[in-house]
Amino acid sequence: MIKVCSMWEAISGWGGWDEVGVAGAWLVTLSLMLVGLAGCVLPVIPGPLIILLAVLFHWFVLGQSSGVEWWTLVGLIILLIATQIFDIVSGAAGSRWFGGTKWGATGAILGALAGLFFMPLGLMLGTLIGAYAFELLFGMLDAEKAAGSGVVSAVGALSSIVVKLAIGLAMIVWIFVDVFLIGS
Repeated sequence: MIKVCSMWEAISGWGGWDEVGVAGAWLVTLSLMLVGLAGCVLPVIPGPLIILLAVLFHWFVLGQSSGVEWWTLVGLIILLIATQIFDIVSGAAGSRWFGGTKWGATGAILGALAGLFFMPLGLMLGTLIGAYAFELLFGMLDAEKAAGSGVVSAVGALSSIVVKLAIGLAMIVWIFVDVFLIGS
């Protein structure tokens, strides 16, 4: 007779992490953190989210012995939300706040999306070119004002990367402080 069980029963009844041990859990956690840190610079990879998933994995696998406290999870979720809000708003808002039109903001977003295919400089150049082209074609701005809107959009996109990297590093430091100095 074949026994049918849910996926959760299969995973929780596996007991494999007992055999792999704490070192295996740390290897997976640190690998996810490194991928997350790279994702803070590469816009295709959701860096802060992967760092949070690394901590959730660590906490789930090691349980009480993980050293991760509940308030760390809450703090990391708040940092993740702040990063996402800043990431979405930065390029387009930069264009709008410094004299660009809604067309410049739209061009900045579309240019950033197109720039993802031409990494590593594609995001900056895509944002700049997108805002410039849309301001020139649809916003009816002259070339000088359109160029200003494009430059400010690119600066907004760059500031988003810097903020994501800073928050990603802060998340990792917070985790290590919690696990090794506060938790355990």
